[in-house]
Amino acid sequence: MHFDLVDAVLQQDESSITTIKHVSGAEEYLRDHFAGFPVLPGVMMLEAMVQAGRRLAETGRDPAAPPLVLGAVRGLKYGRFVPPGCSLVVRCEAAPPDEDGSIDIRATAEVREPDGSMSDQKAATGRLTLRPARVRAPG
Repeated sequence: MHFDLVDAVLQQDESSITTIKHVSGAEEYLRDHFAGFPVLPGVMMLEAMVQAGRRLAETGRDPAAPPLVLGAVRGLKYGRFVPPGCSLVVRCEAAPPDEDGSIDIRATAEVREPDGSMSDQKAATGRLTLRPARVRAPG
């Protein structure tokens, strides 16, 4: 099963991207997280940051290159719940690629309230490393 956690790209340039994910009560993974108090699971916040970072890092990249996968997560901190009706606004800033093709990304996930205002408290922050997948040749 694939979850697309980027509904739209709000802004993008060479080294940064801002995306949005609208959290709906109809999301399958909210049914059990938590019963009576549905919120976006933390792992889905992390995945939204990875997907935004990957979109940024893959812009202009050789399509024949191995796909980028999550290589490391550092300093990940969660700050607040994201209930249905809110939106997750993800901002990523990328450093230039390393010699091995890996890319360090600073990511922040903020919460847009149903009234359109931004919460003072961050949903999540952390540093990610995306690296080329290690693909084995057949045989």
